[in-house]
Amino acid sequence: MFALAIMFEVGGTTCLKLSEGFSKTTPSILIFIFYGLSFAAAAIAVKRMDISYFYAVWAALGIVIISIIGMTYFKEPFSLIKIISIGLIVVGVAGLQFNGASQ
Repeated sequence: MFALAIMFEVGGTTCLKLSEGFSKTTPSILIFIFYGLSFAAAAIAVKRMDISYFYAVWAALGIVIISIIGMTYFKEPFSLIKIISIGLIVVGVAGLQFNGASQ
C-alpha cells in the first residue's frame, strides 16, 4: 500500500501540471481521483508503520519522482545544484531507513 500511495500521489501531482490550471477536464478530474486513492492507500499503510517515517519517505520520494518527471517529460530546466539537492533527499530517506525506522 505504501508504494501505491506514492504512485497515486505522483499521478495526482502530474495531473496538476497537465490540467493547465483546471482548464483541461480529464487531468482535472484525475487529480481528485489520484489524490483520493493516494490518501486511501496512505491510511492503510500507516496502520503498519511509524507515521513520521511514512510521511518523510512519502514526501521525499514524491519530490524525487516528480522532479525527474518534470525534468524529463515537461522539459523543466535542471542544474547541478538541483541534482545534488535531489541526491540529498535520497540520502536523508536512506538515513531514516538505516536508523531502524519500522516498516
